[in-house]
Amino acid sequence: MSYADRLRKLRVGPDRKWPNARTQRLALGVVGGLLAAVLVVPVLSFLVVVGLPDLGSFTDPDVLSAVRVSLLTAPVATLVATLFGVPLAYVLAHERFPGKRLVEALVVLPLVTPPVVGGTMLLTVVGRYTPIGGAAAALGVNLTGGYLGVIVAQTFVAAPFLVVTARSGFAAIDEDIERAARNLGKGPIETVRTVSLPLARGPILAGVVLTFGRALGEFGATMMVAYQPRTLPTQIWTAYIAGGVEATAPLVVVLLTAGLGVVAALQYVGQSIGFDT
Repeated sequence: MSYADRLRKLRVGPDRKWPNARTQRLALGVVGGLLAAVLVVPVLSFLVVVGLPDLGSFTDPDVLSAVRVSLLTAPVATLVATLFGVPLAYVLAHERFPGKRLVEALVVLPLVTPPVVGGTMLLTVVGRYTPIGGAAAALGVNLTGGYLGVIVAQTFVAAPFLVVTARSGFAAIDEDIERAARNLGKGPIETVRTVSLPLARGPILAGVVLTFGRALGEFGATMMVAYQPRTLPTQIWTAYIAGGVEATAPLVVVLLTAGLGVVAALQYVGQSIGFDT
């Protein structure tokens, strides 16, 4: 008898065998509801206290510029993170090599490092007076300003989300399936393309969405590496310094809308490919 059959045999009706189960679920709901309140109340409070901005504020040149910069740089940073992060995730999931644990720790480090610290570390690599930054500047490429600087900062902070989620997807694949593909004559890269990637598509796509959302909301490292042109988070900070909370309303609404879009996309991805998000 399978485990599922045993469970069905033991089932005697909802909460009939465990009279206090409903109370226990209620207690769990209360505890979880407290955290939900902590996460939701600030959003609602902002919308109630500040109110929705008038439509004219969304056409402000600074707002439009910040929206344009964020919507141009975040997808590029996500693409870079995906192109390089997926192969790295596969290697970390399946290969063994000296220093692997150290590499894994360093890859995750930007997730636990304050973004401002991450921006400071980036400046020691791509700053104008560093070997890499100086060589790029001699070629007319500024790595600490403009769109390129924004993309560098966003990629550094957001790429670990892609690597971590994709790695978990690759690690969950039964190696016997990949081995069978190799025995059928497929090379390593073809095996990854036709077998591993389809099987790990759920975590990979979830990582892409999370990476995009993190890149879109990145502030600290971006401000350190490329204050201009201003992204949405950077412009929100500038507006707050100049005019207080009320001045940030149109920018915050745009960023919240984009954030909700990211969440909706993540849920849609999970439902469409059978990956439980």
